[in-house]
Amino acid sequence: MNMKKFMQAGALSLAMLATSLATPAEVNGCTGLQLAAQNGASVNGRTLEFGIYIDAAVVVVPRGYAFTGTTTQGPGLSYKTKYATVGFIAFNNLSVMDGMNEKGLSVGTFYFPGFAGYSQITSENQSKAVSQFEFSNWLLTQFASVSEIKAALPNIAIAPVVIKSWGATPSPFHYIVYDKNGESLVIEPINGKLVTYDNPIGTFTNSPTFDWHLTNLRNYINLSAINAKPLKIDGLTLTSFGQGSGLVGMPGDFTPPSRFVRASIFSFTAIPSKTTEEAVYQLFHILNQFDIPVGTVRAVENGVTYTDMTLVTAVRDPQALKYYFRTFEDSTIRVVDLKRFDLDAKVVKKLDPSIFKQFAVDISKDLK
Repeated sequence: MNMKKFMQAGALSLAMLATSLATPAEVNGCTGLQLAAQNGASVNGRTLEFGIYIDAAVVVVPRGYAFTGTTTQGPGLSYKTKYATVGFIAFNNLSVMDGMNEKGLSVGTFYFPGFAGYSQITSENQSKAVSQFEFSNWLLTQFASVSEIKAALPNIAIAPVVIKSWGATPSPFHYIVYDKNGESLVIEPINGKLVTYDNPIGTFTNSPTFDWHLTNLRNYINLSAINAKPLKIDGLTLTSFGQGSGLVGMPGDFTPPSRFVRASIFSFTAIPSKTTEEAVYQLFHILNQFDIPVGTVRAVENGVTYTDMTLVTAVRDPQALKYYFRTFEDSTIRVVDLKRFDLDAKVVKKLDPSIFKQFAVDISKDLK
């Protein structure tokens, strides 16, 4: 994005920026990336950080389930689930905001403060509109590939709906899509239009826009996973103090640009796992690098301190149709196998993951 275009986007989104700064949800940070195994199959995953606690539940939505979109003018698009879907909902609103469908298509909703600009809902587009909370649910339940989504986007509008649990203003989001073949697409609502970018690296964070993040990567092309060689100066040999000297200068803070750079480097340098299952656990290890310790990232609003925490870390295996996750309360990795469900059932299956609160497993009795 050139500077003029960048400034125009910022100016036109000034109102959204002002309202987003007025809510504790501004303290946020999510990181997503994709890894390929040696067999060419890919897995993808993300972290979810927020400055307020999000009441989340994991669900399985069957085929044929009816949905009606929400808009600022009343009911919006009506549709039925074409593909069964597994993933997370928030605040008991039955709309999957992060998940994977039976065709291996995955979608993640990410915070996008200062830049999200949704459609103006009118009588002409109301019938094809969904809210920013429901857009990911529509993608997951209706499409099997990135190419299908690209063709359908001109026929959808995103309405700026307020849900009190998320704050007093329309929450700003943008979206990442991965399909079973490893194709990835970024979808960003900018000034009332849906702007898309093919994402060849599979990395995703928050503001600013995706093209800015790709441009910013050029500042770090000198970094390498290979340690720096010793340097000789007039008979003096200078060597690095230890491992990792090739990555000296890699940004280590938790801002979206820095996390984007780190996630890109970690995905570039990851040694491909032998199987997709091994890739799942490798991706969890990488996502550990983005687990924000409570108290490290804070915002103070009206005398109240809000601090980011990693509420959920999720990894999706589109080959096996398994959705893995762990939560802030319990670091145990758990999995929902979509193939073990009746995908034509009439009811939604749901589980509150906060019931899991295993701190540690006592293995004292196992020592021999």
